[in-house]
Amino acid sequence: MDTPLSAVEQKRCFPPVVDANTRVLILGSLPGDASLAASQYYAHPRNQFWRLFGALLGRELHALPYPDKLSALQGAGIGLWDVVAEASRKGSLDADLRDVRRNDLSRLLDSLPGLRAVAFNGATAAKAAPQLAGRKEAWLALPSSSPAHTLAFEAKLAVWRQLDRYLHS
Repeated sequence: MDTPLSAVEQKRCFPPVVDANTRVLILGSLPGDASLAASQYYAHPRNQFWRLFGALLGRELHALPYPDKLSALQGAGIGLWDVVAEASRKGSLDADLRDVRRNDLSRLLDSLPGLRAVAFNGATAAKAAPQLAGRKEAWLALPSSSPAHTLAFEAKLAVWRQLDRYLHS
């Protein structure tokens, strides 16, 4: 019998979406159940990630097919990954993460020669910042794009606009 996604189970992140042109790396915590089921970053229909980046890049992203979304991000020098490699969790809430094993962020960052900024999508992801102390990149803590973080879209976007200086220069 299959275990329902709502049961406590071991969950793993996706591979990083980066290339040699990555200037801004967005780090989430660990994909939620909707994303894991779809094998896509930020797949929950109420997650505002794609709308936020659509506003930042000046083009609509949320309705595009997933490969086109990733191409748009990479074309703008944006990469994606997660701070958590794997963990046990019932459901999708970061507060329910248990037995966490973190990704080797320093190793990934060392492989990105043009990296200028690392942005943490939410408070759980931002807790990884101290392990990266002393690096040259700018660090930005952003309000989570998750629907569980109930801050209004416009308020989230106002903070996410900090990325403009790294995206458009």
